[in-house]
Amino acid sequence: MEKLNLGCGLNLLPGYTNVDKFGTPDMLCDLEAFPWPWPDNSVDEIILHHVLEHLGQTVDNYLSIIKEMYRICKPSTEVHITVPHPWHDDFINDPTHVRPITPDNMSLFSKKLNRLWAENGAANSPLGVYLNVDFEIKHVDFALDEPWASRVQSGELPEHELPQVARRYNNVIKQTKITLVAVK
Repeated sequence: MEKLNLGCGLNLLPGYTNVDKFGTPDMLCDLEAFPWPWPDNSVDEIILHHVLEHLGQTVDNYLSIIKEMYRICKPSTEVHITVPHPWHDDFINDPTHVRPITPDNMSLFSKKLNRLWAENGAANSPLGVYLNVDFEIKHVDFALDEPWASRVQSGELPEHELPQVARRYNNVIKQTKITLVAVK
């Protein structure tokens, strides 16, 4: 069973092949150099913990990362992505962050949604179809920063108002966790 912790940095996880461009991981690998060293359909799980926002400064490079990730996934492989929210200081203040990663932009890699958008005449980019990749979003979780988390927990801020608050203010959502599933 091959489980990858890509861009692990110093966060080495037991039971995973810890991969990074620098340091002393289990495997040294530049995730922006292609092809990746894993065979097609060989990986059971991928973790990208505060990594994907650092990769793929050019569109072509970013899309190549998505294609490689899909290529190495077995059917139903889960890809666990954790990223800082693009309207949080943790994202804004790090000059090595090259792109925001959101559930909406990850949904562009779903062929099911691509076909639905095409049927409805939507202008969304059908990247799943164009790139021949297919990732469905299984789960999204937003971790709130303080004082917002306490306000929601106490009931001072109703949870249904949270999306409006997050669009209006920075530093409401600290990070986003997105779980994708490879559809093959």
